[in-house]
Amino acid sequence: MKEDGVYDVVIVGGGASGTALLYILARYTSIARIALVEKHAEIGSVNSRANNNSQTLHIGDIETNYSVEKVKEVASASSMVAYYAQALPLEIRSRVLFPTHKMVLGVGKEEVAKLEERFENIRTIFPNLKKLNRAGIEEIEPMVVRGRPPHEPIVALAQMGYAVDYQKLAESLVDQTLARADASGRVKIFLGSPVTDVERDADGQWKVLCANSQTLRARVVVFDADAYSLLFAKRLGLGKEFSLIPVAGTFFFTNEVLKGKVYTVQEPRLPFSAIHGDPDVRVEGKTRWGPTARFFPVLEARSWKTSLDYFAVSGLHRLRTWRSFAVILLDPLRFWYLLRNLLYEIPLIAPYFFAQRVRKIVPTLTGADFVRARGFGGMRLQRVNTNTHELLLGEGKIISDNMIFNMTPSPGASVCLYNAVRDMEHILRFLGSSDVFDKTRLQKELCDPRDSLILHDPSLETSYAS
Repeated sequence: MKEDGVYDVVIVGGGASGTALLYILARYTSIARIALVEKHAEIGSVNSRANNNSQTLHIGDIETNYSVEKVKEVASASSMVAYYAQALPLEIRSRVLFPTHKMVLGVGKEEVAKLEERFENIRTIFPNLKKLNRAGIEEIEPMVVRGRPPHEPIVALAQMGYAVDYQKLAESLVDQTLARADASGRVKIFLGSPVTDVERDADGQWKVLCANSQTLRARVVVFDADAYSLLFAKRLGLGKEFSLIPVAGTFFFTNEVLKGKVYTVQEPRLPFSAIHGDPDVRVEGKTRWGPTARFFPVLEARSWKTSLDYFAVSGLHRLRTWRSFAVILLDPLRFWYLLRNLLYEIPLIAPYFFAQRVRKIVPTLTGADFVRARGFGGMRLQRVNTNTHELLLGEGKIISDNMIFNMTPSPGASVCLYNAVRDMEHILRFLGSSDVFDKTRLQKELCDPRDSLILHDPSLETSYAS
């Protein structure tokens, strides 16, 4: 069993969140030894892969399920990704960040009223946000108006934004970290190293055990491995009240009919389900539509070998888990949504059912225009509190003795750098006061000069969802 001394921090997971933490710690703190462990051979191979997410930099302008308070936080937090990417050399930046037009479309009197009210509530946060009438929408996205009944009320909130290839973002974060003059001997990356367990040693350090017989000893361990974070937390007796509903997102392609991203008004109880169309950052000449949803009892998309891990973490052996699932899924709105999505899985006729939903955005599309985007779509493992029977949306975190477990559904990748700064606060507290954080440099490089990075004291927090 190989050991390599004691690391100050070991990060488990090489997606956007894990690599963002690596970058923050290496560039803005004096922490001496940092390691990142990724079970796959490539960085960003799971949720950060472009096929497995909507590729959107979520800032709260088109996400109608965000409260105004959350919009204020997410807008500045997500902008850190844009500031980071804009400072990259052009050849790298052009593979990471993609300027694109974004809009959220309201159809019908009720949705129009909601968007008009929301515009008044968030226009000061987004000075460039515009409220578009039918003519304004047609100028930007003509196919949204073409073929639509002239009497149907529509309105849109729109502005320029970004699409992101989050795998390329993660790769760049690692490359930029390793390019630093002080990286040698300070930062190590272990690829193709699945973590099998974590345990205390006789000296009180954490031992991170890997399948390749590598053992890393650490003063602090951070799991940025989405659902696997909860699996390892449960092995240490933490987070036992949580289960996971395994929702797999799937997509369809049409020929390019949209010039940018077009979202629809979201239902607060199903914020991940609102239909949207996007240009794909890796597939030219197509518009990607989705998401649809289905149950898929795995922890990684299209990977049946992770199904055993799902059953290990889900707590399905407990009656309260089944009771919680029933309370959540038998809600009439959610139940109808799941039934409707079954139609999108029926061969041959699925595109025709799906087209009925998409015509809310582009009225002229028919089922013949759609083909299934095979190999596209990630996992949305939605956490459930089995004590309260609540569905917990957004990021989750469990904090224990010199350990952090992050579970990061959307908008986790959008706010990965901000979340990394929050975790850095905990890590510096775990390690003691001798390590230095260069807040001035971080503020200058990653934040809007009009904003001040406000770091809070989360020392009493053990579990929360944003």
